[in-house]
Amino acid sequence: MWNSECGTGEGIHGCTIRPMRRLLIRLSPALRLTRVTTAFAAVANVWFIILWTRASGPVREPGFATLHELPLWALLAGGAVNALGLFAFGAALNDVLDHRRDAALNPDRPIPSGQITVGEATTLVATTLGTAVLGATLLGIPAVLLTLTVAGAILVFNGVGKYIPGIGLVLLGLVYAGHMVVPNLNLRFVWPVWLVMTHTLAIEGLRHALRRTTPGISGRALALSLVGWVFWSAIMFGVMWWRNRDGGGLWPYWVRPHAAIGPTILALLFSLWAWRKTTTHGRGQRAAEKIARYGALWLSLYACMWLVGQGYRDESIILGSLTLVGFLGMTIMRELYAMLEQPFGYRR
Repeated sequence: MWNSECGTGEGIHGCTIRPMRRLLIRLSPALRLTRVTTAFAAVANVWFIILWTRASGPVREPGFATLHELPLWALLAGGAVNALGLFAFGAALNDVLDHRRDAALNPDRPIPSGQITVGEATTLVATTLGTAVLGATLLGIPAVLLTLTVAGAILVFNGVGKYIPGIGLVLLGLVYAGHMVVPNLNLRFVWPVWLVMTHTLAIEGLRHALRRTTPGISGRALALSLVGWVFWSAIMFGVMWWRNRDGGGLWPYWVRPHAAIGPTILALLFSLWAWRKTTTHGRGQRAAEKIARYGALWLSLYACMWLVGQGYRDESIILGSLTLVGFLGMTIMRELYAMLEQPFGYRR
């Protein structure tokens, strides 16, 4: 029995690695389809809103009633399920809608390569959306409705928006911002949401340019994106001013002024890092994916620094732990993918 599984001379390590590799091969198409290696950033955004609202209290950040009534662990669990489900829904939907295009341009993607069928991928789309809605039920009915709204925006982006850069870049930023506030649409301190929208728009624009994606970002498209960004920034700030008109306006009185120092420094550091990577590696798929991957990591770092700056110690520890786990998971998944593509062997 042992010899039939392991093969002559492979030893116990060869016997152990074969079942593991078979399992990874079976899971790999779904994992690649949903791009779970960067999904933790979506969880970090949602968790930030939950932790910030709970720590600030119902007087400063009223939010939905469930945010101050349910145990924190239940809220975080619901937020994680919602974030992972909605993120995976968007990623899988993108591959289903693009499978004909990928057959010509990206034949190594799971659907064109035959690792997963269109029918199976479509089932995954429906399942992940249902999972996102299920997670939102723990956050309240408004969260369920906002989840469905964001899912609709994701559908519009994947179906139309990404082929019109002037509109698609802004829409993607709004998708991330809308997804972030699923737990609390009535947030009073909106600066973290605005930063996520701005960061996402900038990263996607840079990735689009580095990959030389068709259609390219023309001067008109860039101008339209800037106009859209200014418009929605004005909407966000207008809403924030109205909600805080009796106490601080654009900066609520109870938020520490130096809370913005950490996120500002992080934004500058990422700008310098991205500039260095583009000048070192030039344009291409590798540089684009690296910037996108670490751009996702930066979203969770922003969230941590807002909490640290406000003095929410326990909450910053929770989110910092999630960021560390996410970074380690991203690294491990990359190594596992590499092992699938170039499996290591053992000398006799």
